Amino acid sequence: MSGGGELRADFIFPEDFVGFQGHFPGNKILPGVCQIQCVVSMVEKWKGKGAALKEIVLAKFLSPVSPSEEMECSVKVVEENSEELILKASFSRNSKKTAEMKLRIQIKQDRR
Repeated sequence: MSGGGELRADFIFPEDFVGFQGHFPGNKILPGVCQIQCVVSMVEKWKGKGAALKEIVLAKFLSPVSPSEEMECSVKVVEENSEELILKASFSRNSKKTAEMKLRIQIKQDRR
């Protein structure tokens, strides 16, 4: 993905996903931290190594995500070195942006 490429993935969180349990009873909304974890998981798959959130530089959640709604995530590298990445990520549903973020991700040297 380096050199202007982009990662893309689709995510669907089912009604019984644990993240909905306390957020909010009677009106389930996907917590923002779950969307951030989606980005970290995408990086782990791309790099073949563990990754960890180091800093949330920016996070804007523009529209709530409910159970079983399909979200598309798009991630671009802003800066990269052997130990960390700065990424811009955006989430959309039905071509409408639901969230955007800029994250600093640490790349682990092994999968632990």
